[in-house]
Amino acid sequence: MTQLVNGRRRFIQRMAMLGAALSGGAAKAQTAPATPGTGAMINDMTFEDVRQLLDLTPNATCGYVRVTFISKHKIAAGGMAAPFADGRPAGSALYFMLTPEEPVKLHRIRNDQLYHYYLGDPIEVLMMLEDGSTQHHIVGPDLRKGHKVQLLIPGGTFHTARVIGARRWFLGASTEWPGVEPADVELGNADALVAKYPNVAAEIRSFPVPARP
Repeated sequence: MTQLVNGRRRFIQRMAMLGAALSGGAAKAQTAPATPGTGAMINDMTFEDVRQLLDLTPNATCGYVRVTFISKHKIAAGGMAAPFADGRPAGSALYFMLTPEEPVKLHRIRNDQLYHYYLGDPIEVLMMLEDGSTQHHIVGPDLRKGHKVQLLIPGGTFHTARVIGARRWFLGASTEWPGVEPADVELGNADALVAKYPNVAAEIRSFPVPARP
């Protein structure tokens, strides 16, 4: 009987030691710094590194861009109401990268679109909706500060955006549905928009880089 009790004690002690070791290892894993080549690599990347690696080229409205997806599924002519009655791809997507010198210029597209945050600084987005209302949003990584990692921009919404932060570049994406075609893009006229949205006149004027025709 004594041997049985002693054996049971040794078993319980070993299980307790194993449990402590495992919980200690889990705590270390949770607090361990990022290994070299992950977060450190991203933090060391420059604007030009990212631009070249993703093969981004200058764009008339959105800094530097590369289209990454145009759906092979087509909505046939007559399958949607105007302004898409002549047919469209089901969806499209692109990378876009901004700098202080190359913000999102004042424009709108007919299509609903979703901004996504990927890397770099946040951006400040000014939206001027068709109903005459306006919205300000920050697209970026700091959820505690109210940043959005996704932002819906309804079709027909004039908008503009600029980088805010120390790194001086933003990398994100836009997904659109239905897919965008050149006829869907309209450049904004600052004077006309100031007249329609006088409550954000100063903000409209403070995004100084005009869209290239």
